[in-house]
Amino acid sequence: MRSDSSAPGVLRQRFRPLLWFGVLFVGVAFLVRLILLIKTGHEIPREPGKWLYLFAVGLAYDLFTFLYFAWPMLLVLWLLPRRAYLSTWGHRIFLGFCFVLTFAVLYLGAAELVFWGEFSARFNFIAVDYLVYTHEVVGNIQESYPIVTWSLLLLLATVLVLFFSRRTLRARDGGSRFAGRSAVVGVWLVLTVAVSFAVDGSMKDRSTNNYVNELAGNGIYQFFAAFRNNELDYAKYYPTIPDDQAFSNLRELVKTSNATFTSNDPKDITRTITADGAEKKLNVVLISVESLSGDYVEGLNVSKHMGLTPNLDALAAKSLFFTQLYANGTRTVRGLEALSLSVPPTPGESIVKRPGNENLNSLADVFNGKGYTSEFVYGGYGYFDNMNHFFASNGYTAVDRNVINSKDIHAENVWGVADEDLFTLVMKRMDASYAKGKPYFGHVMTTSNHRPYTFPEGRVNAKQGARNSAVRYTDWAIADFLKRASTKPWFDDTIFVITADHCASSAGKTSLPVDKYHIPLFIYSPKHIAPGRVDRLMSQIDIPPTVLGLLNFSYTSHFYGYDLFKLEPGRERTFLSTYQELGYMRDGRLTSLIPREPVKEMTPDLVSGDATVAKANPVDAKDAITYYQTAAYLFTKGLMTKKGAAGTAPPTPPAAP
Repeated sequence: MRSDSSAPGVLRQRFRPLLWFGVLFVGVAFLVRLILLIKTGHEIPREPGKWLYLFAVGLAYDLFTFLYFAWPMLLVLWLLPRRAYLSTWGHRIFLGFCFVLTFAVLYLGAAELVFWGEFSARFNFIAVDYLVYTHEVVGNIQESYPIVTWSLLLLLATVLVLFFSRRTLRARDGGSRFAGRSAVVGVWLVLTVAVSFAVDGSMKDRSTNNYVNELAGNGIYQFFAAFRNNELDYAKYYPTIPDDQAFSNLRELVKTSNATFTSNDPKDITRTITADGAEKKLNVVLISVESLSGDYVEGLNVSKHMGLTPNLDALAAKSLFFTQLYANGTRTVRGLEALSLSVPPTPGESIVKRPGNENLNSLADVFNGKGYTSEFVYGGYGYFDNMNHFFASNGYTAVDRNVINSKDIHAENVWGVADEDLFTLVMKRMDASYAKGKPYFGHVMTTSNHRPYTFPEGRVNAKQGARNSAVRYTDWAIADFLKRASTKPWFDDTIFVITADHCASSAGKTSLPVDKYHIPLFIYSPKHIAPGRVDRLMSQIDIPPTVLGLLNFSYTSHFYGYDLFKLEPGRERTFLSTYQELGYMRDGRLTSLIPREPVKEMTPDLVSGDATVAKANPVDAKDAITYYQTAAYLFTKGLMTKKGAAGTAPPTPPAAP
């Protein structure tokens, strides 16, 4: 006689592999958390309370994640008929299924360790981005790590796990029936739905130490949370004030002595910028250097200076050198957005990658209106991060690796050609524009200072594959570019603007470590720009209007940024962001906007990146909300676009041939 299928013992027999899988999943997650804790070292204080928090909350997130991750096995154990499950061939197929799941768990654990080594964070929005661009990401991994060896070791580990689990995974079923198994699945479904509504990825963020919050999470859970929140509706998730009040405040905030509003529309910040002197139609080469942290450059952070950039250190004395500049974010697209549109970051994904980002008011539009050739020149393939589409749709001609002849490439990797080869391309483009009698504006995005950190041999005395070596090469390549450019007929009438897209690392003890947003800015033009040091606070979005001011351009502005030299002292501010947290720093205070949380006020340490809770400042909170709320409003409502005749957008330059 068959056993009652509702008996707990019978169901335990059938679902015993699910318990095994849960132990494996939670065990690997615990081991990953422990290794990451050890790797993080002194960044997490040796306080029992913090350790207890990260392991206890971490266990909860591991169990929540397992509810989702276990569904494939749960479905197999539910739907597989008893006879098939107990048969020899059925058991072998089931063991193969367990092999795949085990390898996946071990592989994801190893991937988390690698990801943490690069970003000091669990899987996040960067990992989501990487899923889209598999060619670059897979190539980067292959060029940076011994992926074949690691994969073989993981396969061996999988075999060992299955070998020692062979008794546990032996097929047993004392007579379970479909109805009884369905009850188990029904309970699991209820728990999964409940967790989906009751838990989110930010609930773990209760520690003042950001590393503790990261370790308390589960990488797989955080990945899907980031995927779900890739675009955030500002009005739904963040603190707001009435729109009319926000725009009224914004008009006061963007007002400067050289600007006149063109209309009385309270939601229109269009201004006419009037210059004092004669226009200087000089060439402008704006170089956004991959991951050029302020720590690398002498004069920005003495305590952390690494001595890796002797050429840039020397260039500071010959340039207008800005020492208190901060990047908008932690990704290249955030830097490109700031330097082309001069707007604060919007929550979620950068405008560069969002739909509806065509025909926006850009820096290239200003140059095009003055008769310039305007180009975006990239050392990699510009389909990555939607760069070619964005720039070609907003006034630039998009030029990338595709136009570089193979004989002109000294070295390349999956991300792009060596910086020196990119600069050779830039000079060719400038030669062509000069031959046509047109001034040139080029926004140049480098790639060499990016993993796998490879570059041409013989340039610097440093080993391949190391970040510090790539920084040394980047420094050499910029100096080599300026040296070669100095022989060109257009050199004397060119302004070189050298800055960073973002820092090399974004992790710190706080969620917005300000030291990990500190970047350099050099404006170099021996014949036109007097050297000097500028120690005023500056945002990345202030670079476009400041450069235009140095050219004495009168133009129509839709920018949020300031010409720093037309701004009264005391009004300086800057923006710092992750894909969810939006920061606003002014007068030594950092205001932070977080989804579904009250406004947070801190006093940051500009050197260490640490921060202490500060007394609430209603003015800073209002201004922070004003900037971010209005920027999100204007973009999502299509009000950042330029309008041509009959309400249509004017044509934009085509991609480069």
